[in-house]
Amino acid sequence: MEPSHAEVQVRPGNEGDLVALTDLYNHYVRETAVTFDTTPFTPAERRPWLLSHPVDGPHRLMVATAAGSGRVLGYASSGPFRAKPAYATSVETTVYVAPDAGRRGIGTLLYQALFDALADEGLHRAYAGVAQPNAASTRLHERFGFRYVGTYREVGHKFGRWWDVAWHEKEL
Repeated sequence: MEPSHAEVQVRPGNEGDLVALTDLYNHYVRETAVTFDTTPFTPAERRPWLLSHPVDGPHRLMVATAAGSGRVLGYASSGPFRAKPAYATSVETTVYVAPDAGRRGIGTLLYQALFDALADEGLHRAYAGVAQPNAASTRLHERFGFRYVGTYREVGHKFGRWWDVAWHEKEL
């Protein structure tokens, strides 16, 4: 059964979420081309990523949990777009939803909370790369005002095949 919005809480991520977030991400590493990581992470390996998302600033982590149980249903994050200083007002965003959580609405709740949190951070643009094909992710990004800007063709190789990544940008 899919959770309703009333049954989902969205809050900043914290160290207590590390194991659940690692397990969720590893599902996508092992089973999909959504991420181009190819080797699952341990929580210790994933900890620096978690710690790079404080509760304020341009690099955020929002976690959706089931009300009552606290089970992690998904997360959205913003991180550096590129390492060079002139890119500091741009972020790359992403959303992952637990495969057994019922996807309807959780990604939307997460992105809404993320963009609300980023509203006063002095950012100029958000970017999202979507491995193709992924119509659901493309629709989610379009719903939040992202527009398609181009495709990197056969940029990733995973599961014995090449994958394209469509890039989208959003004014902040």
